Amino acid sequence: MSTTVAEDVQGADGAPARPRVVRLAAAGAAVVLLLPDGALPEVLHWGADPGDRPEDLDHLERATRPVLATNGVDQGVRVALLPEAWTGWTGTPGLSGHRAGASWSPRFVPSDVQVDVREQGGSVRVDAHDDAAGLRLTLELEMLASGLLRARGRVTNTADEPYTLDALRLALPVPTHADELLDLAGRWAKERVPQRAPFVVGSHVREGRHGRTGADAATVLVAGEPGFGFAAGETWGIHVAFSGNHVVAAERTFDGRRLLLGGELLLPGEVVLAPEEAYTGPWLYASHAHGTDALAARFHEHLRARPGHPRSPRPVVMNVWEAVYFDHDLDRLRELADLAAGVGVERFVLDDGWFGGRRDDTAGLGDWVVSEEVWGDGRFADLVRHVKGLGMEFGLWFEPEMVNLDSDLARRHPEWLLQVAGRLPVEARNQQVLDLSHPGAYEHVLASIVRVVHENGVDFVKWDHNRDLVDAGSTRTGRAGVHEQTLAAYRLLDDVRARCPGLEVESCSSGGARVDLEILERTDRVWASDCIDAHERQQIQRWTAQLLPPELVGSHVGADRAHTTGRRLDLSFRAATALFGHFGIEWDLSEASDDERRELALWVDYYKRVRGLVHTGRVVRRSLEGGDLWLHGAVSPDRREALYGLTLRERHVTWPAGRVRLPGLDPDATYVVRPGGPPVLRGDDPRTTPAWWAHGTRLSGAVLGSVGLSVPALDPDQAVLIHVEVEG
Repeated sequence: MSTTVAEDVQGADGAPARPRVVRLAAAGAAVVLLLPDGALPEVLHWGADPGDRPEDLDHLERATRPVLATNGVDQGVRVALLPEAWTGWTGTPGLSGHRAGASWSPRFVPSDVQVDVREQGGSVRVDAHDDAAGLRLTLELEMLASGLLRARGRVTNTADEPYTLDALRLALPVPTHADELLDLAGRWAKERVPQRAPFVVGSHVREGRHGRTGADAATVLVAGEPGFGFAAGETWGIHVAFSGNHVVAAERTFDGRRLLLGGELLLPGEVVLAPEEAYTGPWLYASHAHGTDALAARFHEHLRARPGHPRSPRPVVMNVWEAVYFDHDLDRLRELADLAAGVGVERFVLDDGWFGGRRDDTAGLGDWVVSEEVWGDGRFADLVRHVKGLGMEFGLWFEPEMVNLDSDLARRHPEWLLQVAGRLPVEARNQQVLDLSHPGAYEHVLASIVRVVHENGVDFVKWDHNRDLVDAGSTRTGRAGVHEQTLAAYRLLDDVRARCPGLEVESCSSGGARVDLEILERTDRVWASDCIDAHERQQIQRWTAQLLPPELVGSHVGADRAHTTGRRLDLSFRAATALFGHFGIEWDLSEASDDERRELALWVDYYKRVRGLVHTGRVVRRSLEGGDLWLHGAVSPDRREALYGLTLRERHVTWPAGRVRLPGLDPDATYVVRPGGPPVLRGDDPRTTPAWWAHGTRLSGAVLGSVGLSVPALDPDQAVLIHVEVEG
């Protein structure tokens, strides 16, 4: 293997005359780092792999050093992975803090540099210090096999006095042709709304102050060439893997530099480091590719390569929330279980209302004991036995981090509630937040969950988190408590999983308000939104896919009239939408007709046949006919098979749609192309279906990808599926 480290060049006195340069590369992406002898590492290049010619690396720093044309300092300003003000940098500093007003502008000098260069990927770790400021810094940067880059920092107080940390943020540069920004906005029941903006001088800052990731989170902040899309344009994107307060920003300075930066957003005085105490920031994940599909693929490949990634077939889920809400009745739920099993459901989930005094959302949170009022005389055990006797797993809803004031727990331990001294936070959904950093509260919740899981054979937990952390202070320290609460929630999840082997957990937070890569280290899927309206879900799932692969995203078939929007939609559209995720049902099947249940059973069977493809395939997305026609697909890793969904979102100015090209296929292979889905989806009207629709056709991947084929004439909120497979 060619070396990827340009060695130090020795001067006349034997001292290094020029710092070394390190290249870490994988899957066509690379980061090239400058490792100065007396300063923090600087990213010379992050993007497409420039190759490993030693002479290129040896001269890259000099070749890319900016000229001193601006009215700035009299030497080149170095912008490190952690930007520092002492260099003359007037943008956002990487480290912000002080020691009673002192030690506010540190100058870190490396004391140890460790470089691990591999055939695919590698890592760099730099330990640095500023003895005058009394600080030690560790920077870690790793190129993963997927081509995904990640970095994090750790700062330690080495002085005898406390150090107040305000911010620790890492920065990655992008070139000047990255002229456009894309990130996501949203709200409850309308998460993942894309928004674009020019990359102008100044800072585009997205702060999450919800104490959870947030329904309005940027998710992935992308900079790219003007007009970049799913398939075209060079793009760079970052994601902060943290489930509490966080910030991402795109910063363009007067001298032309452009940075993407991010980290945890610390509240005033939230982290004060005692002597020898350390703070470790979250991982900042970074992806580079041509087109946002390829950008997303790096995240997906990384997640799928994890040892703990769910690999068993994702079971069909039935959640009864929208069927019964808080009205729990054994006979009613047994009937729903029978109907669920009849259509092929594999996991039956009982939602909110099974515990304590929880008959509505005003009481009971925190009292995690099966309600005697509703489930006494062994009725709860009867339900579990009935569900499992039908061959289904049993799942249960919890909201472990929350508490109602009208609960035994809150009455016994008011000091366990996060609050500013002397006042409780404003209520949201009639609830407050339980301070998990308090040992007593933590042990209460842990023991309660483990007991219920073990005593009732619970296979799956829907872990909810239904309010923002407002005025979230600790009664133990008097300080803001979001940071400690977030870390405690991670520990709680880890401990529950350790004590309940085999338990699967879903991250739900008013729907999709806790979707990030760190919560996914402890959970098996996310609930993308409380909105099951398939029209809305098309967009929510389309853009959740910018970070997560479909097997990690719960996607259910709701009632014909959506509970959150009132919109009425055909079953075929609702099911075809849910197909490109972890498929489930959230519908009172006792109100469905026999024909609807028969059709739903066909969709469940079809999902079981294609989930292996959808949950391992590469996600492809296209926006056609001016954005009125959407394509979403999954292409198998070997490109021998693919499934595409086409949805008409709006009535287009012309109709029917033009030919649709199918992306991602092997141009040299010949494919058999057929309609996908149950027969009820396919139709046979010659006026609205193309000539090949009835019997399929045979075409090369080159023709399907460059010429395309005619597709059915759809009305708004209708969908069709197209299945392609290599002949033979």
